[in-house]
Amino acid sequence: MSGPSVIGLFKAWLLQFVAAWDRFWFTPRYSQVLAVLRIVTGGMLFYSHLVLAMQLSDFLGDHAWINNTTIAQLHDGAFGPSDMGRSYLWHLSNPLLLWLHHAATLTITAAFAIGFMTRVTAPAAWFLQIMYIHRLTGSLFGLDQIVTYTAMYLMLTPSGSCFSVDAWLRERFSERRQSSRKFAWLLPENRPSVAANVGTRLLQLHLCVIYLFGGLAKARGELWWDGTAIWFAVANYEYQSMNMTWIGSYPRVFSALTHLTLFWEVFYCALVWPRLSRPVVIAIAILVHGGIATSLGMATFGLMMIAANCIFVEPKWLLLRPASEPSSTDVEISTDEEPHTDSVVDDTDLRRREEKLAEDKEKLKQRVETLKKRERKVRRAAKKLREQGAGDQQELSELDEPLELD
Repeated sequence: MSGPSVIGLFKAWLLQFVAAWDRFWFTPRYSQVLAVLRIVTGGMLFYSHLVLAMQLSDFLGDHAWINNTTIAQLHDGAFGPSDMGRSYLWHLSNPLLLWLHHAATLTITAAFAIGFMTRVTAPAAWFLQIMYIHRLTGSLFGLDQIVTYTAMYLMLTPSGSCFSVDAWLRERFSERRQSSRKFAWLLPENRPSVAANVGTRLLQLHLCVIYLFGGLAKARGELWWDGTAIWFAVANYEYQSMNMTWIGSYPRVFSALTHLTLFWEVFYCALVWPRLSRPVVIAIAILVHGGIATSLGMATFGLMMIAANCIFVEPKWLLLRPASEPSSTDVEISTDEEPHTDSVVDDTDLRRREEKLAEDKEKLKQRVETLKKRERKVRRAAKKLREQGAGDQQELSELDEPLELD
């Protein structure tokens, strides 16, 4: 193969890769799935802060189980490596200020959950959550991590454009919104946007990273290789909310479930993208986290993980719109000469149809202009004919007059 042909193939491959990368990140997407995730995330944040309020003085202030001085030393390097986990809550000790701050936090997270002023309450809810996490080191578990990362990405998206109070306000103040850029920004339109797609991709990739490293961590344990991990989990009375010890009578069953769970978690990041395997992967996720929620006493964590997996659901399933409108489809980054996923084909077909419609629209405009010009010419010709006809009629009437004889 000659040098120029190799260079040409490489250029073609590179162009296809860049085009696939562009489609993956910057194809506009509807926000319905993000709105549902906002409701669940905001609800979980509100629930967590509400539970914290039941024993607020035990977690915050100078008289907490881990007081302000100790928690600061856990982060500033006194007891180990220093990190960037800083919080102004280290410096709050007045009970009244702590309660006022917590009341404001509950109000903001509730507003975020219902979608009220989401452009403002979403970043505010995330920031307050970060402050609490850096203060409550040693008192956290998986739910806190999941709601924090979902809130972080949701604040980058127009998640309040539907299923929200903002959507109702947008309809209520539609005229004012059209005349004010601030209102238009605060109350975004419910339409496909690049921001929604970028936020969705970040949520998807982050979830893949969580499962990958979670699976690799499990693979380092002996119980996941000998097939007994599921048994020891359900037999642990500390977490048991449902008696599942009967599964001990079926060692082949819990051994198969152990190996299946490990395989699913390690390869989730690869199998969740193809359309063929995605429903199976999501179904297993629902079963795994549903089992954790019902059997291991972690209902909030299980529900939040199921909601996080819903980020791979197509927005078209939640759209109340005609089927002819374009939907944001999932695309995969492919370096083949021809993409083989249905999503890429659908996206390409939609682009072609949009381009064809735009061309037809332009041709129709030109045709209308041509017809208008012809109409004006015909009107001018008809006017001339009428004027000429009136002159001829006058000449004929003069000829018809009787002759006067002397």
